[in-house]
Amino acid sequence: MKLKGTLIVVKDCKSALKFYKDLFGFELIQDNDGNMELSGGLFMQESKYWEKFTGKKIIQQNNSTELYFEESDIEGFVQKLESLYPETVYDNHLMTHSWGQKVVRFYDPDGNLIEVGTPV
Repeated sequence: MKLKGTLIVVKDCKSALKFYKDLFGFELIQDNDGNMELSGGLFMQESKYWEKFTGKKIIQQNNSTELYFEESDIEGFVQKLESLYPETVYDNHLMTHSWGQKVVRFYDPDGNLIEVGTPV
């Protein structure tokens, strides 16, 4: 068995693809009409399919998981985020942990939690 990646639920795959491409450089590998595979092992499924397949409603901003990225120029990343997506909802703005790592946590437009930190 092999872990293929992480699947996130989004309202609209095309809008989510733009967000993840703009900020993280993800590229589309496969588009299956409401289900997308992106480079780096990120998969997206539209909420209408998720809810149909699972019989469960989506709970946005549930804080039980997050996508984690590392970026050495985190100040530049935050500037890019604020410039491209000024309506971003933050869990925490750029801060420094006691061990010296700088991090920012925010939600994508669909309520998926993302953390970007400097390499440790």
